[in-house]
Amino acid sequence: MNWITRERPKIDRIACPWLIKRFIDPDAKIFYVPFDQVRIKALELDATPFDIPDTEFTHYEDRCTFDFFLERYEIEDPALKDMAVIIRGADTDDHSLASQSSGLWAISAGLAYNINDDNDLLEKGMLIYDALYSWAKHLQKQKHTQSPAEKLLLAVFNTYLDKQKSENLKTPKWAKELKAIIQDQIDTNLSLSLKEISEGLQIHPSYVSREFSKYFSNLSFGEYIRKLRIEKAIDLLANQDHTLSEVAYLTGFSDQSHFNRIFKAHTGQNPSNFRKTLPKK
Repeated sequence: MNWITRERPKIDRIACPWLIKRFIDPDAKIFYVPFDQVRIKALELDATPFDIPDTEFTHYEDRCTFDFFLERYEIEDPALKDMAVIIRGADTDDHSLASQSSGLWAISAGLAYNINDDNDLLEKGMLIYDALYSWAKHLQKQKHTQSPAEKLLLAVFNTYLDKQKSENLKTPKWAKELKAIIQDQIDTNLSLSLKEISEGLQIHPSYVSREFSKYFSNLSFGEYIRKLRIEKAIDLLANQDHTLSEVAYLTGFSDQSHFNRIFKAHTGQNPSNFRKTLPKK
């Protein structure tokens, strides 16, 4: 059989030839011609026109030509009926009919934009509808990603593994010594310089800076020092004999204003208000 329709196909005029060749007549020939030549060429080629007005094989009611082919040839394949809804939604711009309709339209429009030869376009389009049929027949219940519950469990599991790796990471000797030095200097209120400490350990400062967070609660050197100073400040604030200025000095801050700002950034409260929440020593 010969079939003929208007040129520059996108949805129905690719889907219907696919249906003809796969389920009706494998040897069918499809012709694409300008719209005003369809009827003349149909007579010349002894071809049946489709998807043009006032012909048997065309849109009817709210259905498209693909629907009519299924009905006319009494094709009852459930996968094809599922495809028909998707194709109808894409061809009539009613993407509410099926969630896949908008995707089919986008792919079809892009394919037509990239390919100028209609026969080449049909050849490539056949692959699309072969794939869509395989999905409709075999893969509709298959999901690309896991369910939300599975994803959550995987996230928790991966977090646990990361924590285990972190805990199992062997702390090198230099990191242990560095921790002791930092704690000692925090306690004695001495100035802390990563460069000076690193040189004292006979390790290059850039290496210590790069590796520091692996062994110090995932914090940089500066963040870790501020954390220790705030912890020390909280302990000192419990003693009402210390003024806020003294606490700032004893924890190594340049002035009370600087202390207030850093303390609030860490605790959400300024030192004065925070002190009121602490039990008195």
